[in-house]
Amino acid sequence: MAKPPQGMKPEEHERIATAIREAESKTSGEIYCVVARSSGSYFFPATCFVLGAILLLSLPVALALEYWWISLRLPVFVAAQLLAALAALALLWLVPASRLWFVPRRLRYRRAHDNALKQFIARNVHITANRTGVLIFVSLAERYASVVADSGINQHVPQHAWDGVIRDLIAHASQDRLADGFVVAIGSVGELLATHFPAKPDNVNELDDHVVEI
Repeated sequence: MAKPPQGMKPEEHERIATAIREAESKTSGEIYCVVARSSGSYFFPATCFVLGAILLLSLPVALALEYWWISLRLPVFVAAQLLAALAALALLWLVPASRLWFVPRRLRYRRAHDNALKQFIARNVHITANRTGVLIFVSLAERYASVVADSGINQHVPQHAWDGVIRDLIAHASQDRLADGFVVAIGSVGELLATHFPAKPDNVNELDDHVVEI
């Protein structure tokens, strides 16, 4: 996931849809997949970090100039600070990918996690008849993956089971094999659901069987 996300090919979408249909044929649960290019713009957090760093670095620079007896007029020094700040802001504005260099991992993961929960609600994964919907979510820019399960499932499937699915999905995505990762994750989630929520004779497909790119 280090490369800029380019979107999946139609045949990859079809592979994922086929994997969902196959998994759901063995369970009354529902699986929905979402992949986000990014879960935030991060312009303002990155700007705060960069401007703060410029101000902090100005102090040792000023002390060094004083130590070496280099005379620099205050307006010139302030102008240099402003130019550095403008150059940094231009970089952050023109090259959005650079913003993540200056954003703490905790903030990136929190934004991605919040986006996963938002997608869980927005895609109606939470309104299946038996509360057995599962969202498989990946946010590429943050290198984040999550499995969000509804309340009916969380009573039966422990978190460490989802952790294994997430690790495999991230490993595939980091090798630029996102579609393969989704297919494997869907198969693993399907097996867990089939164990606790086997298919019923009147199984109804309540959610679309495809991956959504946002």
